[in-house]
Amino acid sequence: MERLIAGYAQDGEHHWMARLDCGHLQHVRHNPPLASRPWVLTDEGRQSHLGNALTCTRCERFELPEDFVPYKQTPVFTEQTVPAALRKDHSTRKGVWARIHVLEGRLRYRVPAWNVDTVLTPDLPGVVVPEVLHSVEPLDSVRFRVEFHGAA
Repeated sequence: MERLIAGYAQDGEHHWMARLDCGHLQHVRHNPPLASRPWVLTDEGRQSHLGNALTCTRCERFELPEDFVPYKQTPVFTEQTVPAALRKDHSTRKGVWARIHVLEGRLRYRVPAWNVDTVLTPDLPGVVVPEVLHSVEPLDSVRFRVEFHGAA
């Protein structure tokens, strides 16, 4: 999934990492002939690449950024109270991740763009990637809530 470079940080070995708008960090080394990124060597070069897109494989693996924390949660929904909007394709805003916690029962979780159609249970929560369309569908009796995460 393409994400935009929002800033930079350095790891413990002083290698540059791009902070993507999804919250993930990705190394952007200049390591010829494997990677030619001379722009990463200067502040001007890095600044000139702000807003450029990089592929974020961590988003594609549904990995919640390590430094994101919960800041809000929904009430508990049941198969009778789940809002109609959650049953249709919808997404969170840029930078907003979510975790779907099933307390009882089973909940179908679909992410059409990535061909994901899975069943969430109390032992298998779902992760919602920012700006990616998804929907849920109760399977029989279910109780679940959604927890929203943002940068600490």
